Amino acid sequence: MKTKRPTALKDDMAKKQLEDQLKRALADYQNLERRVEEERRLLSQLSSALLIEKLLPVLDNLESAQAHLNDQGLDIVIKQFKDILNSEGVEEIQADEQEFDPNLHEATEVTEGENDNRIVKVVRKGYKIGDKVLRVAQVVVEKRSAGQTNEENEEEKVDRTAEFNIEN
Repeated sequence: MKTKRPTALKDDMAKKQLEDQLKRALADYQNLERRVEEERRLLSQLSSALLIEKLLPVLDNLESAQAHLNDQGLDIVIKQFKDILNSEGVEEIQADEQEFDPNLHEATEVTEGENDNRIVKVVRKGYKIGDKVLRVAQVVVEKRSAGQTNEENEEEKVDRTAEFNIEN
């Protein structure tokens, strides 16, 4: 049985180190390719979002004109506009009769009513792409009047006082 010479051992170790370095370099290169591709995708999404944000006021104006004119041709244009936005992943933020969410809605006015934090009117529509909000919806929010809230608080205090007296 032959034993390996010291130079052969050194050659094997050097070869193993070079293989390890090559594997690491290939893995680093693959990671770099993935990062660059992800950054390209994010840049593309960002540029699309910026363009769409600039076009939303145009859609608002078209819808406002449609509300006054009720024109069939204008209705078709608005539908095409919305179809293009939908194909880009743009969704309208639901606001009518929804619970107020400060991440999706901006309260432009507060009115007194029966419900607390309920949206009663949409002033300007909001839009989002996926989880990214392009523009919050401007809304009118309903709040209970101060008198109702105080009466309810007084009733709760009376109930708690009665419970305390019963227990003692």
